[in-house]
Amino acid sequence: MTTPAQPTQVWLTQKTFARLSAELEDLKGPRRQEIIERISAARDEGDLKENGGYHAAKDEQGKIEARIIQLEEMLANVSTETSADDHTVSPGKVVTYRYAGDDEDEVFLLGAREIDDDHEIEVFSPQSPLGAALLGAAKGSTVDFDAPNGKTLKLEIVDAVPFQE
Repeated sequence: MTTPAQPTQVWLTQKTFARLSAELEDLKGPRRQEIIERISAARDEGDLKENGGYHAAKDEQGKIEARIIQLEEMLANVSTETSADDHTVSPGKVVTYRYAGDDEDEVFLLGAREIDDDHEIEVFSPQSPLGAALLGAAKGSTVDFDAPNGKTLKLEIVDAVPFQE
């Protein structure tokens, strides 16, 4: 018998956590009620087979319910704790790296993609190819990265520091 997969902990900034929590409350409250009222009004119009308003409202209801489930799962497994300043790549860190033989630094934040809406820094999740390759690497180390194009690239970790809002 296999055990169910453990939910993956998601790292969010405090600002993103607050934004997503507010979105969840809005979806579960006013937005859900509005859709229920639209479905009810469309039902009152009669024949549902040819009622475009009814079908549009039902489609929107499905999207809202799916987003509610997504947000509830994410927020149930969230961490907003600042990572230790140990210069090791982990969620919640701003990672600076460069391709071997190149002197141009690249920078990204390792965390949930939902953070992108709140900050100008590029965000990669720990499950992304780049995030997974660099996860756990320490400052000064070189890591092999299997790029999506099939090439193996060498990346040097320049630094990994806790994200500051």
